[in-house]
Amino acid sequence: MSSPSPTSWSPRSVNGSPGNCTAAAHAVKERLLLAEHQPHQIRRRLYDFYDAAARADMEETSRLATTIDTWWPAVLVALTEDVTNARTEGFNRIIKQTKRVGCGFTNMDNYRRRIMVHIALTRGQRPAA
Repeated sequence: MSSPSPTSWSPRSVNGSPGNCTAAAHAVKERLLLAEHQPHQIRRRLYDFYDAAARADMEETSRLATTIDTWWPAVLVALTEDVTNARTEGFNRIIKQTKRVGCGFTNMDNYRRRIMVHIALTRGQRPAA
């Protein structure tokens, strides 16, 4: 997927209504969608993102750029090493659903058993890593 051209939107033309500011912030965020795995392509996308955020000159885009800058080492590892926390997030979702359906377990052992049974029934057997 190629990045949009720098002239595809103008932050100056969208300043005014909150809806237009949201659209401009969304356009800046789209510059950062990193489907790249090569370091030089990632650097180019990151540069395009920071450039668009600076040109937009909005609080939302500045905050997003600051957040990206803060978390960049972790983001870079995730992009280059193909690391994900999807499995952990999946287990957290199961735990929250079990808690919601259980309407307040008073016995922690029963709560743990219910979670483990749900995981065992919904997940296939996987070989040990």
